Amino acid sequence: MNNKKSPVLGILGGLGPMATVYFYELLTRHTMASCDQDHIDIIINSHASTPDRSAFITGHSDDDPLSVMVEDIRRMKTYGADLVAIPCNTAHYFYDKLKASTDLPILNIMEETASCLASLGVRRAGILATDGTVYSGTYDRFLSAHGIDCIRPTLEDQKSIMRIIYDDIKNGRDPDVEAFLAVSARLRDAGADVLILGCTELSLIKKHYPLPPYFIDSLDVLAASTITACGKTPVGFDFSLGEETTV
Repeated sequence: MNNKKSPVLGILGGLGPMATVYFYELLTRHTMASCDQDHIDIIINSHASTPDRSAFITGHSDDDPLSVMVEDIRRMKTYGADLVAIPCNTAHYFYDKLKASTDLPILNIMEETASCLASLGVRRAGILATDGTVYSGTYDRFLSAHGIDCIRPTLEDQKSIMRIIYDDIKNGRDPDVEAFLAVSARLRDAGADVLILGCTELSLIKKHYPLPPYFIDSLDVLAASTITACGKTPVGFDFSLGEETTV
């Protein structure tokens, strides 16, 4: 009998809430398990009132979310977390400061996604994300470290993506899939080999609507990496073209 203690995962969530719910679902559905006890022990901190990350990054708000996230990580450590995952791309703008604030390992959704794309030989990736992520160049830094060019939407297309994220998904409405696919097609026309769902709200589109195989969902990548980091075996993912299978 294996009595080795598995690490406890802390999820810094609520950024937004539905993305956190979906991340937990992905972890549960894709962990190889034959009983409850085979799954990951998880502490979910869903702090939905955390100040908006994108608004602060772009200068539209003075309400800094960093101190809230730092305190939430400290609280999860007190409750027994051994490592942390953050199912929010925009929050990774603060990654270096969050990492410096704790001795807990923090998985990085952007680094994991960039590494995955590099393993596939991708050279040009289109980014679908919030203004905070796109205009801060946060993804560009991780992609360029792997020799991958980052292609951004046009100004008007970025406004369309923000409407889908904030006016539709965060507002509890059905996303404008037609507009989303139109923006995606233009990124492909601009030379993107793969399109990154670089906002975990956009991952919810993939959950409910079939997407072409040239999309890669950063939340899928984070889920697979998190399962592995927790000493478990991920099943049901196929990142060859960003597709999820039902293995």
